[in-house]
Amino acid sequence: MAVTHSLGFPRVGAGRELKTALEAYWAGKITEADLRETGRELRARHWRLQAGLGLDLVPVGDFAWYDQMLNMTALLGAVPARFGDGELDLDLYFRMARGGKDQPAMEMTKWFDTNYHYIVPEFARDMAFRPGAEWLFEEVEEAKALRLNPKPVLIGPLTYLYLGKAKQAGFSRLDLLPRLLPSYARILERLKDQGIAWVQMDEPILVLELPDAWRAAFKAVYAELATSAPSLLLATYFDSVTDHAELMKSLPVAGLHLDAARAPEQLEVFLEDYPEEKILSVGVIDGRNVWSADLKRALDRLTPLHEALGSRLWLAPSCSLLHVPIDLNLETELDEEIKGWLAFAVQKLEELAVLDKGLRLGRDSIARELAARDRVLGERSTSPRIHNPAVRDRLEGLTEADFRRFSPFPERIALQRDRLKLPLFPTTTIGSFPQTPEIRKARADYRQGTLNAESYRDRMRAAIREAVVKQEELGLDLLVHGEAERNDMVEYFGEQLEGFVFTRQGWVQSYGSRCVKPPIVYGDVSRPKPMTVEWIAYAQAQTRKPVKGMLTGPVTILQWSFVRDDQPRSTTALQIALAIRDEAVDLELAGVPAIQIDEPAFREGLPLKRRNWAAYLDWAVRAFRLAASGVADDTQIHTHMCYSEFGDILPAIADLDADVITIETSRSDMDLLDAFGEFRYPNDIGPGVYDIHSPRVPETQEMVRLLEKARAVIDPERLWVNPDCGLKTRGWPETERALRSLVAAAETLRRRQAA
Repeated sequence: MAVTHSLGFPRVGAGRELKTALEAYWAGKITEADLRETGRELRARHWRLQAGLGLDLVPVGDFAWYDQMLNMTALLGAVPARFGDGELDLDLYFRMARGGKDQPAMEMTKWFDTNYHYIVPEFARDMAFRPGAEWLFEEVEEAKALRLNPKPVLIGPLTYLYLGKAKQAGFSRLDLLPRLLPSYARILERLKDQGIAWVQMDEPILVLELPDAWRAAFKAVYAELATSAPSLLLATYFDSVTDHAELMKSLPVAGLHLDAARAPEQLEVFLEDYPEEKILSVGVIDGRNVWSADLKRALDRLTPLHEALGSRLWLAPSCSLLHVPIDLNLETELDEEIKGWLAFAVQKLEELAVLDKGLRLGRDSIARELAARDRVLGERSTSPRIHNPAVRDRLEGLTEADFRRFSPFPERIALQRDRLKLPLFPTTTIGSFPQTPEIRKARADYRQGTLNAESYRDRMRAAIREAVVKQEELGLDLLVHGEAERNDMVEYFGEQLEGFVFTRQGWVQSYGSRCVKPPIVYGDVSRPKPMTVEWIAYAQAQTRKPVKGMLTGPVTILQWSFVRDDQPRSTTALQIALAIRDEAVDLELAGVPAIQIDEPAFREGLPLKRRNWAAYLDWAVRAFRLAASGVADDTQIHTHMCYSEFGDILPAIADLDADVITIETSRSDMDLLDAFGEFRYPNDIGPGVYDIHSPRVPETQEMVRLLEKARAVIDPERLWVNPDCGLKTRGWPETERALRSLVAAAETLRRRQAA
């Protein structure tokens, strides 16, 4: 009889209760006790839900107030020295995540190739690991009190170290293992004392091409931990781990979890000579996308495994369900045909239960479910809503000229400088301005039909006019319209493109309290009409200063959507690129002199194994260039990338041939910029000088210091001054203070350059 379990469950709640409580707590509107009670209620609800759907083991420790990597830092007591040595309470936890009056936040970056962000651990040579937060042990007791069977979830020690960052030169993070492992051993011993039988140890770095020293460390680490631990399930996900198959089979752990959705071929490799004492957990349901599973194919894949392993076969989703919305049943307005093609977290666990029943009782016991799913999959594959011959014909008609600007950068930039007439160290922002309660209410009222189109247009224009006036008063050089009309940088465009469908409650956590509703790309993509021209042209009409049009790039729209799985992602990317290209051309025709095509997810799309990068970078670069190459030489193309390490893909970034690139650099103290200097990046660049994800507002001198570091590696004539990212999540008072300091910092550099 197979054991069913999940690796993690969405934590924010069906109604985003965690988001609401967190933001109320940060605003001082509720107490810590109120916040903790919300957490207890959500955990209990989600555990009961999963147990009710048939799971034998429910994950505990997948809940986090902000992020699971930060939870691990708190559990290990690994607080960076710069935050002091005070009690590790919730306030300190949130200061590490969001920054405080005297310290910027810890660095944040993407979790593998997902749109989820984690807080990067900081390591020093003398790093101390000591007993930290008690939250995990408290949650185990909560689950036991509900008469559930908890399976604690931990980030494994090697993944924790590998994904962290050394903040001092001259030592390896692996040097910290002798001090780190006793802390892990204490945690595992305590869980064992609590009566825990199984602990899930997540080591997703095994999907990477690891350096030899890291690979070699696994045997010693798990030999030490296994002596006093409960049974350990070593979990990997997001890609194949066949490179490490023999190593993993030899580890002294009680079981392994493999992602059979992304890499089903690895099952055959692992089944050969699989140790008789180990269980094998198979992630047969895709935890990363929203399409209904092919149950017959999944059962065909599981049957020989079940015959070989018997009760040692466990069933699970491929990875944590954190990456998908919680429940399709909440979608009361979704098109019924398309709804039948989808499965969210709850439905994925229902699919798991069907497969479990089929293995236990035989295929005939689920004949009705198999037939129903086959019918749905067949209807989807032949639906005329998916296929648009005009889109396919346009793609086939593209030539190499469609992927290139008319002239090389040196010729273009001369024309652009003459047209824009910007000063040295020009200032701009990344695009969005604070989304005030009034703006959000107007959008909600318009969506619900209580505000007519004319009144909605008037309110959005008023917000745009206010943003333009404020930028002029602050002294910014290249303005933006502020994006008042946009709910989300991907959702806004997807709502206006053919081939996309949207949910109303399909929220997915991005980081902390930040949630997004990813679009679902179900068919061929096209643009029926202009999407942004009215708003940006209106902003340009309000000022004599140049205004920058704001578009989201094709790779980012692709990465931050749930993408159809019936054609190559590269094909979908090119379809989206054609739609963005049409929009850029229309903006140019409307007199907009600069257009930003954001690609913050460009690096995020990289395959997890370097040997597969070249193919991705080829089509991703081509998609961006297709989107950007329809405009004239004197129209300046900007792009923005955030929370990414760029050093290893700089040739591809240069190949995008954007006239100006803006990047996140403040949390890394401009360290990311060194690679651009060493590479001699050929075009203009704007390194972010303050972190918009933190409520902390830096002083002018702090920005000047960062800009001086930038000026040391970038030609001053090519250096722009801007924040790290968009400002929609911030309030106007802090935004104005920060931008005033930013403008003052640019003026300081101009004076120094002229001296």
